[in-house]
Amino acid sequence: MMGSRWRFAKGGKGMSIERVREHLKQFGLAERILEFDTSSATVELAAQAAGVAPERIAKTLSFKDGDGCILLVVAGDARVDNKKFRDAFGVKAKMLTPEEALELTGHAVGGVCPFVVGPRAKVYLDESLRRFETVLPAAGNDRSAVTLTPDELYRASKAIGWVDACKGWRAEE
Repeated sequence: MMGSRWRFAKGGKGMSIERVREHLKQFGLAERILEFDTSSATVELAAQAAGVAPERIAKTLSFKDGDGCILLVVAGDARVDNKKFRDAFGVKAKMLTPEEALELTGHAVGGVCPFVVGPRAKVYLDESLRRFETVLPAAGNDRSAVTLTPDELYRASKAIGWVDACKGWRAEE
């Protein structure tokens, strides 16, 4: 067991989007949340639900980091490059289990997002996002997204910084 659960992990799926909505209000961004009748749990499903190209979906990937985690938000067409990841974070890229993701982020898999996360979660944004005017990360559950500019995403997620940890999204790769 990874230690005691923090208070949000007990909330359940329905509560997570409400916490995100409240959080985004302080930035004037809550009205940009999109809620869908169908699942948006994968890049492909989210792109279909939102009517956008898959690469504009900002997927939040969760990795182990000691007793906490790294949340890396990347473009939908980007893949983690293990060497770049290790260079950026000093650890091997090892994904969290669904149970660990819920415990450390407060969001269930399919709705993991970089907003209102647990105290042991560190948020970073990947350079792959900067090529878009707007991107769509999840908004706290598996049937939502929010439309944000990369700068708005950076501010609202309280990201620690930008990193270059992915491959497959540049024309030359």
